[in-house]
Amino acid sequence: MRKEKKLKLLEGAISDRGYRVRYEKGSFIGGDCRLRDHNIVVINKFLPLEGKIYTIAKVLSRLEPGELPAEVQQIIDEFGFSSSGQLPLIDTESQR
Repeated sequence: MRKEKKLKLLEGAISDRGYRVRYEKGSFIGGDCRLRDHNIVVINKFLPLEGKIYTIAKVLSRLEPGELPAEVQQIIDEFGFSSSGQLPLIDTESQR
């Protein structure tokens, strides 16, 4: 799947959960915040597509588990995020 399509799918999924996505310039990567009564995901507009996708996938993985489209869940899984928002444990024994 093309990166542009992945980004659009994630933007749609996060919007469906009541978040607004804003692309701003600054010296940050991005993340979610609450401003007054609005949930917002702020993303550095100068990040490459992969960084924008990563940021939204990370936020989605930390939200309450719900029914996400299979394509969206697959994108989240590609980055190694679990539904609990934790990165998977690394088994150091098997890497030796």
